[in-house]
Amino acid sequence: MEIKGQGMMKAKWNNEIIAESDNTVIVEGNHYFPENTIIKEYFRNSDHHTYCSWKGNASYYHLEVNGKTNENAAWYYPDAKKAAKNIEGRIAFWKGVEVID
Repeated sequence: MEIKGQGMMKAKWNNEIIAESDNTVIVEGNHYFPENTIIKEYFRNSDHHTYCSWKGNASYYHLEVNGKTNENAAWYYPDAKKAAKNIEGRIAFWKGVEVID
């Protein structure tokens, strides 16, 4: 079941807004932001990957903000399984990243 975020949501880490959208999708309590709503200068590719049985293989980004790095703090599913196609390519956060409205 897909749940849309209500209103303008912001992802914030180390005193900076790193993503902002009024079109998030909530899955398992995580807001997934459209890729075009992240501030790309804060994101660095990571070699880290994980697997979810119903979503598929996740890829990760490190965050680099104001001289600090938060490793593997953002993830996305570049080729999500059928049950999770609604979040394919969208980015979610953890490791101290706040999602606020």
